[in-house]
Amino acid sequence: MAAGLRWRVRVEGSGPVLLLLHGTGASIHSWRGLLPLLTPQFTVCAPDLPGHAETDPLPSGRLSLPGMAAAVSDLLDALHLEPSCAVGHSAGAAILARMMLDDRIRPASWVSLNGALLPLHGLAGLSFKPLARLMVASTLPARLFAARARDPVAIRRLIASTGSRLDGEGIEGYARLVRDPNHVANVLAMMAAWDLAPLARQLSGLKPRTLLVVGGNDRTVPPSHADRVRRLLPGAEKCILPGLGHLAHEEAPHEVARLIGDWCRGAACSGQMP
Repeated sequence: MAAGLRWRVRVEGSGPVLLLLHGTGASIHSWRGLLPLLTPQFTVCAPDLPGHAETDPLPSGRLSLPGMAAAVSDLLDALHLEPSCAVGHSAGAAILARMMLDDRIRPASWVSLNGALLPLHGLAGLSFKPLARLMVASTLPARLFAARARDPVAIRRLIASTGSRLDGEGIEGYARLVRDPNHVANVLAMMAAWDLAPLARQLSGLKPRTLLVVGGNDRTVPPSHADRVRRLLPGAEKCILPGLGHLAHEEAPHEVARLIGDWCRGAACSGQMP
């Protein structure tokens, strides 16, 4: 128990502590290819985020980005773990950034994998929160979404919409999640409470070395977001993974593990630079 929640968390390996935070709607299953490649170098801590998969949800008043960051910090305190490096995918990167800005963790370096660190531009940004709030107002959308997920074609289309290509195991991992109406409802509730504007205003205050790993084919978080982040955080380095989508770490775990290992050991990015 931590932060009043029961968590599912994997702590494996040996060496410096490396924290992995998955993105919205995912779980620790998304690290299935990456985690075994990191445990020979690091003590890896990978939890299911609150409300995701097998971790309890936070109450509505704590579903904000600071609330999620505080809950993960409480988990680390309960486990007596102090990350020297951290990796966040998509919304997981935003949670890590909030934790660092709030001085809850002090890693020397961190990696944002297709990080959702800034509000969306245009119509998508204007409609994101109102739509999520509308959907969370009833249990019907979550139940309908979960029922639709029984169709394998629908799941394959959902994954393809991210710009990534996953194997059967990867697709089935997400299918199991979205077939659970509780998981879907919790994810929608988190989205409805999400506000990245304060994080964007404070991003320049981040102290750790920052590596932005960008899937060149990401259709969920536009690759151009990394350039916006670099304007706010000029010291950040950007590494492009051509042909890979939003789930790049699942498509090419060996390449991403190499980038993480090098960066966390203090080396420069050894991938393709802009």
